Amino acid sequence: MSKNIFIWVAHPQRESLCSAIADAYEVGAGKSGANIRRQNLQAMRFDQAVDGGTKSTPPLEPDLIQWQENITWADHLLFVHPYWWGAMPAKAKAVLDRALSSGFGYKYHRKGMGWDKLLSGRTADAIITADTPPLIDTLIYRKPGRRVIKNQVLEFCGIKTRNVQLFGSVKLANQRKIAGWLRKSQTLGRKAAA
Repeated sequence: MSKNIFIWVAHPQRESLCSAIADAYEVGAGKSGANIRRQNLQAMRFDQAVDGGTKSTPPLEPDLIQWQENITWADHLLFVHPYWWGAMPAKAKAVLDRALSSGFGYKYHRKGMGWDKLLSGRTADAIITADTPPLIDTLIYRKPGRRVIKNQVLEFCGIKTRNVQLFGSVKLANQRKIAGWLRKSQTLGRKAAA
């Protein structure tokens, strides 16, 4: 049975290394027979303002509903985004704030600190691009973006994380290095579809 894979390119610009990485991943997954849906942050339209202090939240816009439907449909996810100030871009974070919400991604218990992980049964890969070299991100900064996407986003909702890759330094990368990242992305896509 073919796997359903949802690819979310969480970069606010149309042309980016993140898009090329997603393309390579999609090729690998597609060649292995996966069914693929893709959504690009740059094309998503929604109100990014979030008032976390109110009990009533505004209804989700069509692009956020589509994002939720893609996650519900998927067996496996790929989130690919750049590192901006140690985290994903604000517009990408706004998607999580608005659409990965209580009742969809998780549900807190009425009493105590527990919660239900509503997206269990899915797996995910995350690929992050950065100007910060991975060794510096690991030794000096202690992998903040990689820890957040794995522990406090995906696994918080019950999604088992298979791979979290940091490709960098983008600023210093030559064509050969970038080609290696694209090959690795294609391989990850192929493995995700297996």
